[in-house]
Amino acid sequence: MLRRFCCFTAVNSSPSTTATTTALSLNLTSRKKRLVFLGSPQVSASVLDALFNASSAPDSLFEVAAIVTQPPSERNRGRKVLPSPVAQHAMDKGFPSDLIWTPVKAGEEAFLFQFKALEPELCITAAYGNILPTKFLKIPSLGTVNIHPSLLPLYRGAAPVQRALQDGVTETGVSLAYTVRQLDAGPVIAYEKVEIDDQIKAPDLLELLFARGSKLLIHELPSILEGSARAKAQVQDESKATLAPKITQEESWLSFDQEAIVLHNKVRAFAGWPGTRAKVSVQDPRSGQHNIIELKIITTRVCGSNKIQGGEADDVFFTQGSLVFPCGGGTALEVLEIQLPGKKVVNAAAFWNGLRGQKLKKL
Repeated sequence: MLRRFCCFTAVNSSPSTTATTTALSLNLTSRKKRLVFLGSPQVSASVLDALFNASSAPDSLFEVAAIVTQPPSERNRGRKVLPSPVAQHAMDKGFPSDLIWTPVKAGEEAFLFQFKALEPELCITAAYGNILPTKFLKIPSLGTVNIHPSLLPLYRGAAPVQRALQDGVTETGVSLAYTVRQLDAGPVIAYEKVEIDDQIKAPDLLELLFARGSKLLIHELPSILEGSARAKAQVQDESKATLAPKITQEESWLSFDQEAIVLHNKVRAFAGWPGTRAKVSVQDPRSGQHNIIELKIITTRVCGSNKIQGGEADDVFFTQGSLVFPCGGGTALEVLEIQLPGKKVVNAAAFWNGLRGQKLKKL
């Protein structure tokens, strides 16, 4: 059972014995507070780096005592089983492999035994990806603080950045909040607002917000470690809370009955995964044959009224470097980059040239 979460342990060491011995050694040799970091995707690595750098300062009040992350999983086209980006980053930095824990669930008794033996005083989470049960939250004496990429209580949940972009917001931000059992509902220690334009996509915004969140965390860490942050943390206004549910693959389809701005915001929000898809008909005017193909829509913008042309309501045309799709409400969407299944991303001009005189119609 231990192998499920101590999968980076050295061959000849017992996970339980090694971690417990390390914890006792930390107690005896260091007065620094023991901090445990929880994170999994690449954006979390920037937070971990900030903690590593801050902990190495001569006057640092803490040390990174352990890292908790998602178990290794199949990734990339080769479907190789690889450690999470945070685990790989930590190992590349020389962090002890026996202190990188990968429980399937954070409520596993064997994992909680290891975690408690370390006697952590503070936990920091950044896109960890697992629910933290009450048993876990009771262990760190100074609590658990989460970096959440929204202005809480707005967009609580698994996809705050994506749902904010889908809503077309022009301002978002990042919050530091204590973790409680209710989802993203703990008192907010600090936050930073960020203005965004109408072209930024979810992966870029996520990276930006976690970079800002890292700086905010390091600024607030002294008060968190001293305990004074508890007193200043603001209880969230439940009447203003909104949810950001997990995105599903089924949501990725575009419907051109909707207005262009709605579709443009969806393309930005779903960039990366799951992406946005549309089916179109390719028609050969000479033979009369037509084929239905699936396109992945990569980059778009809302079409200016001066570019909207006449023609049949479902005609897609090419102008000034973009494919123009008629949309609901008399609007139109410019598609600048596109991808066919199994092919590379190409610009609209390259795709249009590849049609060789065939017509394109939306479905």
